[in-house]
Amino acid sequence: MAEKTEKSVVCKGINIHKTYWRGKIEVHALQGVDIEIRRNEYISIMGASGSGKSTLIHILGCLDTPTRGEYYLEEKRVSEFSDDELARIRNQSIGFVFQEFNLLPRLSALENVALPLVYAGKKRIERIKKSRAILEKLGLGERIHHRPNELSGGECQRVAIARALINEPKIIFADEPTGNLDSKTGQEIMAIFDKLVEEGNTLVMVTHDPDIARSARRIIKLKDGRIGDA
Repeated sequence: MAEKTEKSVVCKGINIHKTYWRGKIEVHALQGVDIEIRRNEYISIMGASGSGKSTLIHILGCLDTPTRGEYYLEEKRVSEFSDDELARIRNQSIGFVFQEFNLLPRLSALENVALPLVYAGKKRIERIKKSRAILEKLGLGERIHHRPNELSGGECQRVAIARALINEPKIIFADEPTGNLDSKTGQEIMAIFDKLVEEGNTLVMVTHDPDIARSARRIIKLKDGRIGDA
């Protein structure tokens, strides 16, 4: 029988610091964070408001850059990427799910999900086919032509998840994905995340809710910009 191979590293942060100014006050959002995420991991990053968890996920998702330290995505140093390369990575290699859904109000569910494919240069027929298929998989086959204001909060979040998955990303980041949902709907979203990980996806979720955090396979706790004991 063949030996099991160790899961490859998707991303890795070494001594990550992030400092910014709030008026005349210097804020040390991250203070020497080391983190490694492997393929097919399901991780929750947990901490109180101001602990640095959203700052960390923004750096891991290439939405922000560290003040000091190095960040690697699939063994490539992110600081060496051009702006165009970063834009392509955010579109094709990383999926994002946010608390506020971040859907365009004038577009239908189908059109919102297809947007990353537009930026990737895919043809219209492929965009429609692929977006329809993923919405149907998430139970929204009858809602594809509805706009966000015609959908419930849970439906909007499922559209956002479909959009995050559409380009088959290497890693998915979810920032407080149940924050605007009632507990029942939140559990439905967590069940979707469980299934995504079972299918081989890599998922990193930020939350302040211990019950939501326990859905993950590994918990990373942040306090005052530093990683503590899980």
